[in-house]
Amino acid sequence: MSFRAACIQNTATTDIGHDIGVLGAMIREAAGRGAAFVATPEYCAGLDTREGKLFPVAFEEAEHPVLPAMQALADELRIWLLLGSIGVKAPDGRIFNRSFMLDPEGRIAARYDKIHLFDINLGEGRVYQESATIAAGHKGVVAPCAEGMIGLSICYDIRFPQLYRSYAQAGAQMLAAPAAFTRVTGEAHWHVLQRARAIENGAYVISPCQSGTLLGGAECFGHSLIVDPWGRVLADGGEEQGIITAEIDLELAADTRRRIPSLKHDRPFAVP
Repeated sequence: MSFRAACIQNTATTDIGHDIGVLGAMIREAAGRGAAFVATPEYCAGLDTREGKLFPVAFEEAEHPVLPAMQALADELRIWLLLGSIGVKAPDGRIFNRSFMLDPEGRIAARYDKIHLFDINLGEGRVYQESATIAAGHKGVVAPCAEGMIGLSICYDIRFPQLYRSYAQAGAQMLAAPAAFTRVTGEAHWHVLQRARAIENGAYVISPCQSGTLLGGAECFGHSLIVDPWGRVLADGGEEQGIITAEIDLELAADTRRRIPSLKHDRPFAVP
């Protein structure tokens, strides 16, 4: 039960057609390297940032040009393809930050709307208010992926360990956290958070992240990661656009959980 996974590390623009072309070429290259599962970052196609707010290029799901392009690619290449997220119009006028898991026939196997929104103040004028334009999701999702199951999340979700604990206890051997992590928070916390989620849950963590400077000036950290269930970094994307790959051995997740069965050791407790 092993396969090769890949993370795409790109820099999204406001030109969604351009981004589709860039993603398509990179996904083809990843599949050519033997990847059976390919994951793209959060807002992988079509993104603008202004005054700490996110303005993804958004469409109704049925009209979104990224979906049919990526569905056709998954079908052609016979790969599992995780669209880290794209902007999908919500009924209240805001936008869902939505992931899609596509199966090797291009069908939508799962959808996930980002639950935790990035409303923070980093000081020195660096204020972010994702909820101003993005509508929060309310449901965790464990999706099929190649030989196993994967818990879906997006970016800021990585700071909420209870989500991943629930996924692991529901049977997920892999966890995905596609992101457009800021450089400031990425330099301080990205690697630690990814490794912690892997170690806590005895799971692979597969997290593609955007790199470079977005329109509007926001800087993304890059360093897409694939981390094994023992917390070892198998691949790191650095700061430039590119592709990382690593072998995923689901038996290692099972063995790690046998050695340290903490998922079975949770106990109720009171907080005074």
